[in-house]
Amino acid sequence: MATIEMEGIGRTSAPDGQRLVLAIMDAGVDILHRCGGNARCTTCRVQVLGGDPGPMTEAEIAKLATLDDLPENMRLSCQVRCCDDLTVRVLRRLTDNPDMSDAGPQPETWPLECPNGTAGRADGRERF
Repeated sequence: MATIEMEGIGRTSAPDGQRLVLAIMDAGVDILHRCGGNARCTTCRVQVLGGDPGPMTEAEIAKLATLDDLPENMRLSCQVRCCDDLTVRVLRRLTDNPDMSDAGPQPETWPLECPNGTAGRADGRERF
């Protein structure tokens, strides 16, 4: 179980291997994810302030390469698996974008596994 600290928002826990975007959403945070978690946009990007978000996917590398002046710790939350405790800054929320009617289509759930092969459990979440 990974602990996810969201700067200025609160803390939640996520089963090992859960997509970070889903852990943030499950905590009740209205993070944007306009492409449905497919690394086709950058609305779900977060700054990783602490912890190891793991390796980038090929799709994430390609999409982030299209942005200018990108900090080294910027990640697409739809491409990060929660395998370590993380501290993140959520950068784009629906409440901050009144011109949008919803945060985006529901991202798919990936198998709960981490690179080290551990499987996760779905308990212990807090909501915000």
